[in-house]
Amino acid sequence: MGGPEGPDKLISLGKRTTAPSGALAGTAAQANQGTGPRVFFETYGCQMNVADSNMLSGLLGDEGFRKAESLQDADVIVINTCAVREKAEERVYSRAKELAALKRQKKGLVLAITGCMAEHLKEKLLERAPEVDVIAGPDAYRRVPALIEEARQSEVQEARIDTKLDKAETYEGVEPDDANGDGVSTFLSIQRGCDKFCTFCVVPYTRGRERGVAPREVLRQARSFAEKGYKEIVLLGQTVNSYRYEDVSFAQLLKAVATVDGIERIRFTSPYPVSFTSDVIEVMATEDKICNFIHLPVQSGSTSVLERMRRGYTADDFVALVQELRTAIPELAMSTDILSGFSGESDADHKLTLDLMREVRFDSAFMFSYSERELTVAARKLPDDVAPEIKKSRLTEIIKLQGEISREKYAQSVGKTERVLIHSVSKRSEEQLKGRTDGFKSVIVPKAGRKPGDFCEVKIARSTMATLFAEGV
Repeated sequence: MGGPEGPDKLISLGKRTTAPSGALAGTAAQANQGTGPRVFFETYGCQMNVADSNMLSGLLGDEGFRKAESLQDADVIVINTCAVREKAEERVYSRAKELAALKRQKKGLVLAITGCMAEHLKEKLLERAPEVDVIAGPDAYRRVPALIEEARQSEVQEARIDTKLDKAETYEGVEPDDANGDGVSTFLSIQRGCDKFCTFCVVPYTRGRERGVAPREVLRQARSFAEKGYKEIVLLGQTVNSYRYEDVSFAQLLKAVATVDGIERIRFTSPYPVSFTSDVIEVMATEDKICNFIHLPVQSGSTSVLERMRRGYTADDFVALVQELRTAIPELAMSTDILSGFSGESDADHKLTLDLMREVRFDSAFMFSYSERELTVAARKLPDDVAPEIKKSRLTEIIKLQGEISREKYAQSVGKTERVLIHSVSKRSEEQLKGRTDGFKSVIVPKAGRKPGDFCEVKIARSTMATLFAEGV
């Protein structure tokens, strides 16, 4: 996937959901001063794409670029992209055409497309969006400021392309800019690339092979975020628990990050089931800062489908891992990814997925129909043979079942006292705030003198399938 496994939507920092596009550029000190070019970012994809946008924004800020408050205010527009699903690609193509019209109206406006889609479909991008000035892959971000400046100085419409993968690039020393974040929770990439080569996934081809960020750099960034007032960090990797740097394991890195003063909550995403070792489970169970929440992608409840996906585990293996996790961490909340309609999936396979959902009872899930991606093993060797209407029908059943389970799981919190980290003012009312529990459930709480960054103990009065409401709301 183009980032930890999750939905492919236009997002602004902090969560896996659809939100208005974000604008970010420059460091905090540079965002509102100087006379450099103004940059507006739009980010498509998952948390890894958001983290990359933060990093690229920091790189641009170091070169004097400033934050643009709107598209109309921008001298440069950067679309950071995901290549995981066809829908995400089509949205980028459509958006590029819309912005090309703005580019024709505003002389000198530079349009850049970065990220996984830039790496994966550079030729098609130029065919379908010839107005693009810069195309840069996930390992070329250090060179983007120079590419943009070249485009700004040129009198000729010509795309500058840099999509070469780099086996060593981890962006050590780059100071990310979270200018569009909530100031409470932020992302910290600890691993880039993927070695798993699941048959349906394009990530190894767009982001290259796995390489861990040096522990010293992870700790440097964690301390930097703590100094800026952040209370929560989310450690990111394509298969984050596969992390290794020389002789340092993921479990050891988790322990080290937990020692950083000021950081009160630590999450990580997305772990790979095969790489979930007992020492990681032990650290999760014993380190108070590590949240009682895990996003564990299952993809399918059918072992035969999992074999065709080349996931490396059976349905029984997955259920056994869930049992081990819940035995060690009884209050553990869990989300997952489910991919419906993969090559060869039968009605019986679909039923097995529903059965696994009923047995495991995920708190929430990200659910998709399979879409074939170029370059993957599945595209080359496995037929996309499940009819679209059947995919749609099966996905509808999966979504309906998960909705029922989520409603029941959230209702279990009613009457309980939860420790909530406040993240923002609620969209419902200026007198309400929005936060999250340790188990990653959204909670609406009364303002009552609280502010983002505060922790509070609240009693849950009611729930929906996706939100908890504290007493007084």
